[in-house]
Amino acid sequence: MTVGVRLDEAAWGLLHQALDLYRANPRAVGQLRHQVARLEEPLRIAVAGPWRSGKSTVLNALMGEEVAPVEGADGAFTWYEDAPAPRATAYPAGQPPQELTVVKSATGMRVDLGWGAGEVRDVVVRWPTRALRQITLIDTPALSGAGERGHVSVMDRVLRDADAVLFLTRDGRDSDLRVLESGRESAVGQAAPVNVIMVLSRADETGGGRIDGLLTARQLARRHYRDPRVGALAVNVVACSGSIGLAGRMLGESDFAALATLAGVPRAELDTHLLSADRFLRGDLPVRVDPDLRTALLDRFGLFGIRLATTLVRSGFDTRVKLSAELIRRSGLTELREAVTRCFIDRRDTLKARSALAAVEALLRAEPVRGSAELVATIEQILAGAHEFRELRLLVALRHTRLGFDAELAAEAQRLIGGDGVGLAARLGVEHEATVQRLWEVAADAQWRWRDRAEDPALPLAQRRGAEVVVRSCEGMLAELAAGGR
Repeated sequence: MTVGVRLDEAAWGLLHQALDLYRANPRAVGQLRHQVARLEEPLRIAVAGPWRSGKSTVLNALMGEEVAPVEGADGAFTWYEDAPAPRATAYPAGQPPQELTVVKSATGMRVDLGWGAGEVRDVVVRWPTRALRQITLIDTPALSGAGERGHVSVMDRVLRDADAVLFLTRDGRDSDLRVLESGRESAVGQAAPVNVIMVLSRADETGGGRIDGLLTARQLARRHYRDPRVGALAVNVVACSGSIGLAGRMLGESDFAALATLAGVPRAELDTHLLSADRFLRGDLPVRVDPDLRTALLDRFGLFGIRLATTLVRSGFDTRVKLSAELIRRSGLTELREAVTRCFIDRRDTLKARSALAAVEALLRAEPVRGSAELVATIEQILAGAHEFRELRLLVALRHTRLGFDAELAAEAQRLIGGDGVGLAARLGVEHEATVQRLWEVAADAQWRWRDRAEDPALPLAQRRGAEVVVRSCEGMLAELAAGGR
């Protein structure tokens, strides 16, 4: 909640100061004007991670359609944008853009690059879907290990071109964390871990593919969430099986009928046919399931997904709608989408302003000119004074219980500074239909209570400073209400 100069306004002003400073450098001016235009564009979210981390599957699950990957574009950045009609364009190095053929299917679309991916830097896919109304999703090339050549250029571009990152990792291993740490070398990168959500992808494979693997993955995500090293790199940690989530979102009647038929087989007997793909595809099942349908089920669900789906059908999720909803919930996709909304989309102005600050800082340090030092100092002042970043830093501190607040106070502080959503009703914990008078009363009460804590000399300094951030958030809410906001 902004008090004083908004962060996006400060970033806009900084960009124009930089434009004036570099007015004799056409290339720098072009870069800066590009950053100004980005402030008005949809939020850019990159899906990044090492090889076989499930990037395209998670992207498809978020969109609810099979649109990725673009065939043959392994080395390219693929941008998915909203548009009235399907269209795909490739941007080869040193050549004019080339339109690609888009083939619609019952479950989405297929785009084939048609020539060597090494020649192509970007592919832009325009696809009409509600999922892209507020964001642009970017499917990125695989990241290499932290000590290998290749990862630096890809990760550098991810951090330069995207406003936020879904960083996919199988288990949050040390090598993956070192890749993320490369983004904290600048002043902006160190300000707060505001633009990364770590996703423990392929969660269905946790625990060797056991039926409780998704639960084990969620427990692992919670441990990572409390790890200070991870907290310095990511604003949230979520476990998600993109394949199960996508299968749930796209579950059709024929798929459900086949799964319900399989669920009628005693579990012990069915499990013997689910020990391997070959047994399931070629074995003599005790019930009739068409071979082509078996192949489709295996491609979409995998052996783990078939085990899970049939178990759920036996447990009472005995309609397509019920099974679809439970698969999506169990996959972690619902939690991931909520995290993207709460941490990224709701804070899109903050994240886009952060991207602008980072771009200006990079230019100032790479091509210093007379006046650069003063602008670097301005960036540092913005980072230190921006209340949006103070809120996010406090969220991280609360998450690791470093301030010593009890659980009830920590939960209230988290809510008031936007940890449960940045709307007034979400911050104040009241119904969305609450009147302005009701919102004002709750905000004013919270302001006075937290001001008492901020001014209590008996409390530790860290708690008083945390309380000051909450007070400023309450002041921002009252100012917004006074200006006619809700």
